[in-house]
Amino acid sequence: MKKLNLSWYPYSLELKHTFTISNNSRTTTPTVLVELEYEGMTGYGEASLPPYMKETQKSVQSFLAKIDLSSFDDKTDLNAILSGIDNLFPDNNAAKASIDIAFHDLVGKIKKLPVYKMYEIPKREVLTSYTIGIDSTEMLMLKLKEAEKFSYIKAKLGTDNDRKIINTIRTVTDKPIYADINQGWKNREEALELTLSLYENNVLLIEQPFRKSNFKDTAWLTARSPIPIIADEAVQRLSDLDKIKNAYSGINIKLMKCTGISEAYKMIIRARQLNLKVMLGCMTETSCAISAAAHLSSLADWVDLDGNILITNDKFDGVKATNGKIIPSDLPGLGVKKII
Repeated sequence: MKKLNLSWYPYSLELKHTFTISNNSRTTTPTVLVELEYEGMTGYGEASLPPYMKETQKSVQSFLAKIDLSSFDDKTDLNAILSGIDNLFPDNNAAKASIDIAFHDLVGKIKKLPVYKMYEIPKREVLTSYTIGIDSTEMLMLKLKEAEKFSYIKAKLGTDNDRKIINTIRTVTDKPIYADINQGWKNREEALELTLSLYENNVLLIEQPFRKSNFKDTAWLTARSPIPIIADEAVQRLSDLDKIKNAYSGINIKLMKCTGISEAYKMIIRARQLNLKVMLGCMTETSCAISAAAHLSSLADWVDLDGNILITNDKFDGVKATNGKIIPSDLPGLGVKKII
């Protein structure tokens, strides 16, 4: 039987600017990069590991070391492989995503198909937002300058300075804003007042206003909000959708949370069945994982796939937001090339 070789190595992503959300700041993001080699072809994958996800480079590498792929051949069903790996151990979602992404890249190359064609997803150009972390007025102005060619701004909120941040943005641009609270709001009456103010300032959606376990206040706000309230931290995997369906207007799907492309696609289908809106997001990632998500982008209502343009040391050449627009590659698999 032809041999499949799995290898990996840790890598640190360097951010262009200090990245601050409502509960932490960082200048780097650890990741583990994965390679699947088979008959002269290589599938690339990635596990991005921001600190709030609780996975580490050590835990990912330990998980990968336990995977036995000796029975793989090019006729093996991809869903069967990924289900088998998923059932090995609970959690480890980013580690599983790295394998899922690498397998999609490899199988696409074997079949000579880009991932979007493997799923029969329509290909179209989509607009992605540009994320601006919580920062000083001076730095906000610099970041807004960098975002000039983007049609949408994603603003990190969730502190006592939320109104100031929005007002600062509005001195520069009237572009639509996605507001990401990262569980930062505490009082629902104050949250509603701020939500109404955000609506007047052309904010199109609000992500994760309260703690992920606070369904009561979230449902209360969703029922009164003129703009959609989107679950992020409250939704990890497919099984979470039925738990949150009555509290939110939609969900933010990220490959690192949901174990990869395969489950992300299933989540989109289920979300539509539940009449939930879909946002496709990312962590700080290389162009490997961003390109993987881009193959699903035409199925989403909103797209936030800018993680690779926020770093200075990308290891891959793949999908990039050109003038705020992204489109999946027609090359087999993900359509990425490793930068040596």
